[in-house]
Amino acid sequence: MREKIETNFERMIYAGRWLLAPLFAGLFVAIILLLIKFFKLLGVMVLNTLNATNGQMLINILTLVDTALLAGLLIIIIFSGYETFVSKLNINQHEDRPSWMGKVGFSGLKIKLISAIVAISTIELLKVFIDWRSYTEDQLFWKVAIHMTFVVSGILFSITDFINSKTQHH
Repeated sequence: MREKIETNFERMIYAGRWLLAPLFAGLFVAIILLLIKFFKLLGVMVLNTLNATNGQMLINILTLVDTALLAGLLIIIIFSGYETFVSKLNINQHEDRPSWMGKVGFSGLKIKLISAIVAISTIELLKVFIDWRSYTEDQLFWKVAIHMTFVVSGILFSITDFINSKTQHH
């Protein structure tokens, strides 16, 4: 009797991984919302091209790049997270399958995630520096401090992964 209860409990826990699937579906919806935002900004840029300054154009272009990086980050999280925690994607023979799919584990996902966050933070900081006069010294300080926190975190994650890769696995 105890073994049957234990087996059923373990099956329930194992099936519980599917509770993550709606979260990944929600992230997919977030990509669609980013796509709408991207094209809205692109439309505004097209309409205002002749009146916009170079600085405004650069900030808008960096915002488009930022949005594309965020969407790419979400795709990495969706693919890797789904394959790591829920189920393998059954698309092995598809010609457009990204080469990294099925090869990125939790450690690799962590590094890709922090790299994308640092890239996004860098673009946000560049947008601030283009228009630095509209920020106070305190605001500039905190924006740089937050960015450096992301950079240091990325370096520490990389060092941790390097050390972990050199240890013997039992």
